[in-house]
Amino acid sequence: MTQAGDVHRAAADGYTANADGYVRGRPGYSPELADWLANVLGLNADKTVVDLGAGTGKFTPWLVKTGARVIAVEPVDTMRAKLAHALPNVEALKGTAQSIPLLDASVDAIVCAQSFHWFAHKEALSQIHRVLKPGGKLGLVWNTRDKRVPWIAKLDAIVDQYEGGSPRFYTGAWRKVFPHTGFGALHETRFSIGHSGSPEHVILDRVRSTSFIAALPEDERARIDEQVRALIDSESELRGKETVTVPYETAAFVIVKENK
Repeated sequence: MTQAGDVHRAAADGYTANADGYVRGRPGYSPELADWLANVLGLNADKTVVDLGAGTGKFTPWLVKTGARVIAVEPVDTMRAKLAHALPNVEALKGTAQSIPLLDASVDAIVCAQSFHWFAHKEALSQIHRVLKPGGKLGLVWNTRDKRVPWIAKLDAIVDQYEGGSPRFYTGAWRKVFPHTGFGALHETRFSIGHSGSPEHVILDRVRSTSFIAALPEDERARIDEQVRALIDSESELRGKETVTVPYETAAFVIVKENK
């Protein structure tokens, strides 16, 4: 976990160095998420929602499609610049989860897509609580590879050896901040999705976009590329294919600020 007020070094260094790879390598989200945003988070044209830790804006268009007013908050300058260029109608602010640049009780919802594990501590939740209106909702969204597929488990074994304690969704450490004063219970929904494309983009670029790998020295990153290419060449489902599909699950969580 990060210390309050800081951006984790692996995130700052890795995402600064590889903002382009992040855009190419990251999968989209399940189409079912549109209904979840409308019916569970209650987003519509009358609402204001914050995309917290918005990155390059991979998730932001999902929020824009709800009709809500969208404010993106992102601390890494290179990623925020890409978001602002791609989505000029979205207000993009420099800020962190520990210091959200918005007024008290000013937004209806906050969504953290692929980001909450970086700032899963009491200080960030207290800031989120401050900014949400009474009855406002915090949504947490992650895409995770389906490790039940044998070659996915092998791929993750290559990646995991380099994590060095970096915060990640799959460890579940982020759950330790709940319950939190002023919030209700955490509710989970899961959807399945596939990420299709060339092995270079959906496998290699996805691995390269992992923050702690992107932050490694060039020679180490080259060795990881070699390991991943060797895995692709060894698996009949992947070897020689122009297009492959990586199976993912979208995990979506919601928690409501108590109406007091």
